[in-house]
This record gives sequence, structure tokens and C-alpha cells, in this order.
Amino acid sequence: MVTLQINGQAHTIDAPDDMPLLWALRDIVGLTGTKFGCGIAQCGACTVHVDGKAVRSCMLPVGAIGNRAITTIEAVGDTPNGAKIQKAWLDIEVVQCGYCQSGQIMSATALLNRTPNPDDSDIDAAMAGNICRCGTYVRIRQAIKNAAKSA
Repeated sequence: MVTLQINGQAHTIDAPDDMPLLWALRDIVGLTGTKFGCGIAQCGACTVHVDGKAVRSCMLPVGAIGNRAITTIEAVGDTPNGAKIQKAWLDIEVVQCGYCQSGQIMSATALLNRTPNPDDSDIDAAMAGNICRCGTYVRIRQAIKNAAKSA
């Protein structure tokens, strides 16, 4: 049994310590907003926050988390920067197919949490490894800039 702090709630789950967090979130807890993409932490679709830092949940074993706080796409909009990012995404219609967008939003929110006014190089570094097969990168960059400017 492992107890995880997910979106402000304790969830005690029956999972082996080496189970990737992604599968615990999706299959055991029922939070399906975090997506499976590649399974090797290269595409970013599975990005969540652990203590505010963007991490790839497909490779992070639940046994390595301890008492650290996990935030998923389902709750990131309850945070000030998460709400700004989600609004900016909607305002300029970033989403095309949408599959990668939960991971994109989680990475963008983590960026604003640590760098309130990111420049292009900050955005490039933070979003590297978040792949969008639809190619919405220009809109993603603009949405991040818009969110950073919003009050």
C-alpha cells in the first residue's frame, strides 16, 4: 500500500513501489487527464507536478514519491498560474487534436511558477521534450507569453 498526496487529497492505493505514477493516476485513482505518449519520458504527454516541478509520470515509480505533493491537469487550474495558462490556451485556441495539451499546460505552468516573465529561451528550455504532433508550438509560445502578461 502506498499513500500519495494527489491534488490536495490523500489516496492510499494498492500498487507495487515500481509502478509508474502515470498508471497509478489513470488506472487506480481514475484521473485520466494525464496521458500516455511514449513511455520513455521523451514526449511530455504524461507531465504532472511533484512539489511544483514538472516531471514525467511514465517513468517515476510511486515508491520514489514519498510525501511530496502531486498536481495533475485536473487540479492545475485551481492554482493562479495554472488558471492563467488555461485561460491563455483557450483565448488563442492553442488546442488542435488536444492529446498532448495536458502535458503542455503542466510544463507551461511549472515554467511560470519559477519564471514569471519568461523570454523565448526560457520557454524553449521549459517546453523542450513536450511534443505536439499537430505543430501548435507557435500558439503555445504565444499563450505562455500572454499568460505571463495577465494579471
